[in-house]
Amino acid sequence: MLTLIRELADYEQSLHEVEATEDQLADALFPAGGAPALFGHVAEVEGEVAGVAVWFVSFSTWTGTHGIWLEDLFVRPARRGLGLGQELLRTLAGVCVERGYSRLEWWVLDWNAPSIAFYESIGAVVQDDWTRYRLDGPALHTVAARPAD
Repeated sequence: MLTLIRELADYEQSLHEVEATEDQLADALFPAGGAPALFGHVAEVEGEVAGVAVWFVSFSTWTGTHGIWLEDLFVRPARRGLGLGQELLRTLAGVCVERGYSRLEWWVLDWNAPSIAFYESIGAVVQDDWTRYRLDGPALHTVAARPAD
């Protein structure tokens, strides 16, 4: 799974940002004595892992229900066009329906035209009225250390 995550990061020109280790993924997917915080599905072709979907459970305060946040969806370039990405998304949509979840959501880079076309072809709707923010690194620590007002 980590190999495919790195391949995705490389495709997205962000390989230098991957810090995750196999142990971290294993602990999140298969925690000792607890419920997993991370879930994953793999697609195989001829016994080789060719794609991955990595996700976690989200919650919408507006709908009052859980959903799935798809963190990573990646199919190796040599295996694209076989329907693996669509099958991974179908599987996750099935999990949502089965569990009564109201949403399946994810991000896509705005320059990734092939993925955008694929997502739109299956009925996904762009949410361009929201701006994504991130607090990490030194800024995260600075905010955490601020005294309460």
